[in-house]
Amino acid sequence: MSTEIEISSPKRLRHLKLVGIVVLLAAAGIVTTGILSRVHATQEMTTWSAEQAVPTVAAFTPSPQGATQTLILPGHLSAFVNAPIYARVPGYLHAWYADIGTHVKAGQLLGIIDTPDLDQQLLQAKADLQTAQANEKLAASTAARWTQMLKEDSVSQQASDEKSGDLSAKQAEVAAAQANVNRLEALESFKRITAPFDGIVTARKTDIGALIDAGGGQGNALFTVSDANKLRVYVNVPQSDAAAIKPGMTATLTVPERPGAKFNATLVDTDDSITASTGTLLVQLEVDNQGGLLIPGEYTEVHFAMPTNPHTLLIPASSLIFRQSGLQVAVVDKDNHAVLKPVTIATDLGTQVEIGTGLDASDRVIDNPPDSIATGDAVRLSDPHATNVASTPAAQLAQRAQRHREPVHG
Repeated sequence: MSTEIEISSPKRLRHLKLVGIVVLLAAAGIVTTGILSRVHATQEMTTWSAEQAVPTVAAFTPSPQGATQTLILPGHLSAFVNAPIYARVPGYLHAWYADIGTHVKAGQLLGIIDTPDLDQQLLQAKADLQTAQANEKLAASTAARWTQMLKEDSVSQQASDEKSGDLSAKQAEVAAAQANVNRLEALESFKRITAPFDGIVTARKTDIGALIDAGGGQGNALFTVSDANKLRVYVNVPQSDAAAIKPGMTATLTVPERPGAKFNATLVDTDDSITASTGTLLVQLEVDNQGGLLIPGEYTEVHFAMPTNPHTLLIPASSLIFRQSGLQVAVVDKDNHAVLKPVTIATDLGTQVEIGTGLDASDRVIDNPPDSIATGDAVRLSDPHATNVASTPAAQLAQRAQRHREPVHG
């Protein structure tokens, strides 16, 4: 039996060694696999982290401006002719014949004033004229007789000249008396208050029996007549747009009470002066109002079609970067890296800005760039095809509104 054990021992040892080698190889394989998987996972994590560190951005191609853009400003409508009518003679209102809203023709009677004092003054002036005419007639006959006697050497030259001079004085008195009568008769004509032109009575500030004071501007106007068939429109244009305002250009008017309705107006002239208190240019336009749809005195919005600079580019205001080095815009280069460009603003339109210098039409501008973005940083485009700024909802809204600025107050 001992012999068998000794014979079988070497075989067992070899078997055990073989098993140990297999176990060691399996353990080494497991360890190697674990190490490789960890290395691969680390590499994947590093790659994923690096990819996540690249910001995803939206880019837009700057949009060139159109030939014109709309400038919307508040305006004030005024009657083409507006005449407050005052009394030229004192007295009492005898009657009125036109109330507010009455359409009147030129020369139509509006009211009559009783003027008892003026009537008596006219009667006295006519009596004075008759006296002067009688004195003139006597002086004329006297001068004629003394002239005849001078020819007969019955009177002296001095006496004849005195009679001739007296005739000239009486003639002057007649002329003065006649002028006084004419003046009072002219005043008598103002007892009749008439419309100075075709229009509408917009005010009546008197009534029957009211005491009337003479003199324009001294008291209340008796009537006001306005011609509203054509209206004047007054607009204050900011100094920055004053150079583009030229007589003859057209504008479109809108009023709040008639939504959707538009009225064409023509620019007549400007006051050629910038008002120091407001920094604006006063502009006058004319609009036809034969239909009577517009009312003098009301507010209106005036839409001007202003020429634009063909070299300016339009971008969202959210694309601007404000840093210590100045105003910048981030663009994406061909290798998808950010490049910061300094720019200047031509016009601020609110949600959008016109860039005067610093950008090219082919640049891809980053909208809402990260605060930490710098030149050379890699970026990922959310849309590989850059979108034109004019197709964004904000741009569509801005294109409808364009420019709506109040007059600047300096």
